[in-house]
Amino acid sequence: MRTAKKAAAIVLLLGLAASSGRAQSIEEKAQICSTCHGENGVPAEQPFPVPVIWGQNFGYLFAQLRDFKSGARKSEQMAAIAQMLEPTDLMPLAQYFSKKAWPDLERPGPAEDIVGAIKRVNAGIVCTSCHLRDLKGDSITPRLAGQTQAYLHKIMIDFATGARSNNDGMTTFMKGLAAQDIAAMAAWLARM
Repeated sequence: MRTAKKAAAIVLLLGLAASSGRAQSIEEKAQICSTCHGENGVPAEQPFPVPVIWGQNFGYLFAQLRDFKSGARKSEQMAAIAQMLEPTDLMPLAQYFSKKAWPDLERPGPAEDIVGAIKRVNAGIVCTSCHLRDLKGDSITPRLAGQTQAYLHKIMIDFATGARSNNDGMTTFMKGLAAQDIAAMAAWLARM
């Protein structure tokens, strides 16, 4: 069932990607993104983890669009979309989404049992050294605070396994974490 839903979603994305050639303005091209990333910045329910991109840092958004387009970052869902974009679309799209307000995903704060584990994990890998004290990143470093839990978990696992390889530092950090620490970190970050 999950595979059928995923296949249907990819077919939808490919259809949208094909129609993107008719989209002229950045707003029209950004509308294609809302299919998965949400009309109001809250990702739509999908059979695969989808990140919040509204209010994400400009440099990070641009770098990821560039990496999707070049193939340096792999994504079954993003590959067709990125290929339909012109290189001159990447910076304006990154600017468009970075200027949006970060959405409120209406999640409760982090559970107390997670906080202790996170302090221990962060003491070892010091997430705040790159993602800053509030974990909202800056420039090319992504905001983690308030991101979707499923996406955070998937990306951290992808770095740990080498499935995502467009940031060597993150691969090194995540390989050093136990699976339960990655799950706790994703839950904590999503509730910040």
